[in-house]
Amino acid sequence: MASSVDPLVVGRVIGDVVDMFVPSVSMSVSYGSKHVTNGCDIKPSISVNAPKISISGHPDELYTLVMVDPDAPSPSEPSMREWIHWIVVDIPGGTNPNRGKEILTYVGPRPPVGIHRYILVLFQQKTPIGHIDHPNSRANFNTRLFAAHLDLGLPVATVYFNSQKEPANRRR
Repeated sequence: MASSVDPLVVGRVIGDVVDMFVPSVSMSVSYGSKHVTNGCDIKPSISVNAPKISISGHPDELYTLVMVDPDAPSPSEPSMREWIHWIVVDIPGGTNPNRGKEILTYVGPRPPVGIHRYILVLFQQKTPIGHIDHPNSRANFNTRLFAAHLDLGLPVATVYFNSQKEPANRRR
């Protein structure tokens, strides 16, 4: 079933991005053959394209997915916290984000310096969202305010991974 929030506390995901919550939906995330687990390392070169995600639940339940980087531009000075990488709304339960409505297209991790956390947060919607304006900027997004604006409540699932800039000669 849903996982523990302990790694989210240790990784400061709870606190920096979301408030304490009880996971109630399973969300599986993978980039190619690499399954994402909390705190794992994912190279920017394998995360250029959106991950494959499957969400549990029933088709009559709708979900919103956001992906953020709270460490932009650098973990020691996150002046652009949070950098929004992806927003998808109206995702039917038991499916994946391809079945939802993409509000902001996916942009893969491009950490300029340091180790950045990339956080995928899933909310259960109370009603269909339909059309919403996309943010004017990817910088200084706020997951809590976004959720409050759409009356989403607390997350139902969250997973995060770490990524850092790859040496130029090692990119594949």
